[in-house]
Amino acid sequence: MTLPKRYNPKTSEPDMQAVWQADGTYHFKRDSDKPVYSIDTPPPTVSGNLHLGHVYSYSHADFFARFWRMNGRNVFYPMGYDDNGLATERLVERTLGIRGSSIGRPAFIQKCLEVSVAAEKVYATLWQRLGLSIDWRYSYRTIDNDARRIAQRSFLDLYADGLVYRQKAPTIWCPECQTAIAQAELDDLERATTFHTLAFTLENGATLPIATTRPELLPACVAVFVHPEDGRFTHLIGTTAMVPHFGKQVPILADAAADPNKGTGAVMCCTFGDTTDVEWWYKHDLDLVEAVGRNGRMTHKAAEFANQTTAEARKNIIQTLHDNGLLLNQQPVQQSVRVHERCDTPVEYIVTQQWFVRVLDQKAALLEAGAKVNWHPAHMQTRYTQWVENLGWDWCISRQRFFGVTFPVWYCQSCDAVITAKNDELPIDPTVTEPQRPCPHCGNKSFMPETDVMDTWATSSLSPQIVGQWLTDKELYDKVMPFSLRPQAHEIIRTWAFYTIVKSRYQFDMLPWQDVAISGWGMTPAGTEKLSKSRGGGAAAPLEMIEQYSADAVRYWAASTSLGKDAVISEEKIQAGAKLVTKLWNVARFSQRFLQDYSTARQLDDLTAHLTPADRWLLARLQSVIERTTSAFKAYDYQTAKNEVESFFWHDLADNYLEMVKKRLYDNSSSDGACYTLYQALSATIKLFAPLLPHVTERIYQGLFTADEGVESIHNSAWPQVDARWVDAAAVITGTHLIDVATTVRRYKSDNNLSLSTELAGLYLTVDDAEMAASLIAATTDLISITRAKNVVINEAFDDGVIVVESHGRLQIAIKATTDSSALY
Repeated sequence: MTLPKRYNPKTSEPDMQAVWQADGTYHFKRDSDKPVYSIDTPPPTVSGNLHLGHVYSYSHADFFARFWRMNGRNVFYPMGYDDNGLATERLVERTLGIRGSSIGRPAFIQKCLEVSVAAEKVYATLWQRLGLSIDWRYSYRTIDNDARRIAQRSFLDLYADGLVYRQKAPTIWCPECQTAIAQAELDDLERATTFHTLAFTLENGATLPIATTRPELLPACVAVFVHPEDGRFTHLIGTTAMVPHFGKQVPILADAAADPNKGTGAVMCCTFGDTTDVEWWYKHDLDLVEAVGRNGRMTHKAAEFANQTTAEARKNIIQTLHDNGLLLNQQPVQQSVRVHERCDTPVEYIVTQQWFVRVLDQKAALLEAGAKVNWHPAHMQTRYTQWVENLGWDWCISRQRFFGVTFPVWYCQSCDAVITAKNDELPIDPTVTEPQRPCPHCGNKSFMPETDVMDTWATSSLSPQIVGQWLTDKELYDKVMPFSLRPQAHEIIRTWAFYTIVKSRYQFDMLPWQDVAISGWGMTPAGTEKLSKSRGGGAAAPLEMIEQYSADAVRYWAASTSLGKDAVISEEKIQAGAKLVTKLWNVARFSQRFLQDYSTARQLDDLTAHLTPADRWLLARLQSVIERTTSAFKAYDYQTAKNEVESFFWHDLADNYLEMVKKRLYDNSSSDGACYTLYQALSATIKLFAPLLPHVTERIYQGLFTADEGVESIHNSAWPQVDARWVDAAAVITGTHLIDVATTVRRYKSDNNLSLSTELAGLYLTVDDAEMAASLIAATTDLISITRAKNVVINEAFDDGVIVVESHGRLQIAIKATTDSSALY
């Protein structure tokens, strides 16, 4: 296959992608005896448009899949879509301008299905255009029947083991999304607010100043707390104080969690303003006053402020206190407030009935499990550890939404017993199907279905089981489990990584995977903001960048920042990737005439006799690059791998070696050693690049190497191996001297405004080492080729007109200029 003059990625890349799909180039082979490398691919959440941040992180998993495929592994690389739950509901609400409560549950679920199917087609188009080596036969949705069956089965198993429970308790609640959420779904938001100092009244009529940022919670105040060793208040412990305006007497209690240095030192406890209020409520058995409702508005407990939003109530209560002389002071402060990560709405703590998975009493075991995983980069284990150590809540898995996996339970209307579905009935929607048996506790036949749905993480935490087809294909499941790799972003260590470990340990008593590769975020060009689907995804659309520069160029950018680090969108780096693609093509085009009829099966009588020092240098450098690139990929360090092979390609192969051997290549009678070396170097180079730049390397491989190697695709060819014959430290040293000479001559020509092709009258090298001198003499042809010198003279007296240009240690380099002295100016 002849390589055309120009490489056009706009047509070539899609053509190759189509061939890969048609030929099954990336198919997992179920009957293969090769060791399996399985990837628990992140199912992207269907919540908006994919952006370059997704391209950045999803490219990383593909780098590893391609590397291990070329290293003889049977790669299982599926793709899923996380299309159930709150994120998809929010997308539907934004795009269609509707809410489930306004059109009814069935109609809203149908809209969610329609929107998610359309979005997933767009996602697949991008992944295929990027060149991800996915086996699309193993695709799944977290709302499909298999995923629902597995999620419901997992729930029933954990419920039977006592690891899932239902309880009415203080819950983290998002007023905007109208649902309970888990601790892991909280973010911190810094904002400016006001400390309002209010006048509480003591039993003796004196004033007790208390500062708060949430005066709207006054109607829910149930106690005042002071530090037990704060001398200002010890005499008040055990007495009461009156809540301003609302006229309620509350106890003054002591607790070490009260900070003497915050506000006035006395703090009101309301049900509930934050997690400290919750802890105090449990610990001191306080009253419960629910002043904020699920809709984020004040309840009847707020008296004349009922039905107002919390913001409206805050403003109006402050005004009322001011009018009655009960507002003592106001001071602006910066505050860190907990918000729902999906919508940035400050959360409330509301008493609701929810389903929970126990985690707080399993911290030690979960820390031990996390320590057994190989984290890349290693410091990411600290994030996991810190998250587990600081957990304050069990995992709330129920959501008061519509589009999700239903809980397979009903409640007996007579005795309120929980009735669970049987395994062979799954998947099941209890709002549609009733139990076919009476209540086992009281015999009643009337049931109330559970209308809540599972948190989406309750399903996606089972991604290894879903894609491995745990309940339907035991042979496949046993082959791929535990998975080799979990690639994911760092912000969901606390959710996806943690919850998957929880489920795998509880239900299967095993680790879900061996290695975790943690990618960073894609950042806006200014580097100040994370790209986000729900916030528009940034200005640079992935497909536009791919069409403009090529998929390989965009992948080059994705390989330019190491695992765990955030990457700024850099069009300059993408352009550098495009330049590299072009250079690879040009080098291959140049090499084609010399390699098109070359075969590795052709044995030279004495190969070593045909190799010059330049050949030996490049072959020695190549072995080092193969070893270092392979080690880097095995350590999940694709950036170092890229840097190693890129440096070799540009500096050693393209800029220097090709210039050294052009003279021999054009002289067919002396080109055997050069052709052998060029074949080995170019073949290995494109293979080392193949995981990162799969399209241009495939095209070059098929044009120059398929016929000889007998493998149709570079991506199913063998990874380069170190050839011990060419590991030669002395050859590397000699090559360094050759490059010193070439660099010196180039600099000389540049300083004197000469083109690089300008012929020199002579090149004079002086060295006091006999072996080095012999190597330079053996490299005379290569030195003439790269310097354009008429003659190369080693350790002989200089002619007239010779200029001593440079010394490199024991090597002195001198030049006799072209006979046309005017060319120097």
